[in-house]
Amino acid sequence: MVMDNVVKGLSPQPTIEQLSQDLVTVSSYLPVLADILQKETLLWKLELLKAASAYANARLHAVKAQTLVLSGGKDQLLPSQEEGQRLTSALPKSQLRSFEDHGHFLFLEDGVDLVTIIKGASYYRRGKSLDYISDFMPPTATEFNELNEENRWMSVLMSPVMLSTLEDGKIVRGLSGIPSEGPVLLVGYHNLMGFEVHTMVPQFLIERKILLRGLTHPILFVDSKDGGLPDLGPYDKFRIMGAVPVSAVNFYKLMSSKSHALLYPGGMREAMHRKGEEYKLFWPETSEFVRTAATFGATIIPFGTVGEDDVAQ
Repeated sequence: MVMDNVVKGLSPQPTIEQLSQDLVTVSSYLPVLADILQKETLLWKLELLKAASAYANARLHAVKAQTLVLSGGKDQLLPSQEEGQRLTSALPKSQLRSFEDHGHFLFLEDGVDLVTIIKGASYYRRGKSLDYISDFMPPTATEFNELNEENRWMSVLMSPVMLSTLEDGKIVRGLSGIPSEGPVLLVGYHNLMGFEVHTMVPQFLIERKILLRGLTHPILFVDSKDGGLPDLGPYDKFRIMGAVPVSAVNFYKLMSSKSHALLYPGGMREAMHRKGEEYKLFWPETSEFVRTAATFGATIIPFGTVGEDDVAQ
C-alpha cells in the first residue's frame, strides 16, 4: 500500500501518516521518518525491500530446518492467513498453526503461549530427533485447565461415573483402585467415536495425579501438505496431554519408563464401529503388547465403558 502511494506521486507525509494508523505500536516514530526521508529515498528503500523479499522467496525451498508458521485470523496489517499457507507450502518441513480469533501481534495477546504451541506441535526435543517419551513435557496447570474447560460440555452431557476395584476385590466409586506406581497398562475398548477418552484422561489427573499416556493412531501425528490428511492443529491438545503414536517402540519405552499407558487394541476400527457392533471388542490376532508389559512387570488393568453407545439408540 505504501509503495503504491509513493509511485502515484503522493508525498511521504500522508503516506507515512496512513501507515501509522495501522502500525499503532510504531506510530510515534513515523512522522520522524517523513521529515527525514525524501521521496526518492523512501522509494529506493521500498524497492530494496521488494528485491530482498524476492530473493528470500526464491530460496524458501532450500530451508531444511523444521519450521512452525503462525498466523492470525484477524490480522488487520498483513494477509497473515494467506501468507501462512504460502510459506507452509514452500517450506519443505513446516507446519501451520492459525489463530482465528487473534490479530497481528500474537505474542502480545491473551491466550497465546509460544511454549504451549511448540509442545502441541511436537517441536520440542532434547536431541537431534524427536522422542515422544523422553521429550515429553507434562502439561502445566494452565494448559490442563484450558483444555479441560474446552471439554467440559462432554462431562456435563455424559455425567461420567468411574468405578475401580481394590486389591481385596471390593468395587468402589472413584479411581482409588488404580496403582500409583507404574508401569501400568490400561486396556479397554472404544465406545462410538472414542469420546470416553475426553473425560477419562482428565479425571485420572484430577483425582489421582496420574497422567495417562494414550497410544494413538499415527494419523494424528502425520502432516500432509497435499490436503490428503486432516490438519494437525486440532490434535495439538492430545499431544500436550501426552498422546504418542501407537507403535511397538513407543509402547516399549512407555513401559520401561514406568508410565501409565492407555491402549485400545481395537483402534480406530473399534471407535468407528457400525450399527449392531455396540460393545463389540475388536481384538487383534496377536497380543504382543501383553508380553511386553509382562516383561516389565506392569500391572495390566482391563476396563470397559458403558452408556455412550446407547445415546444413539
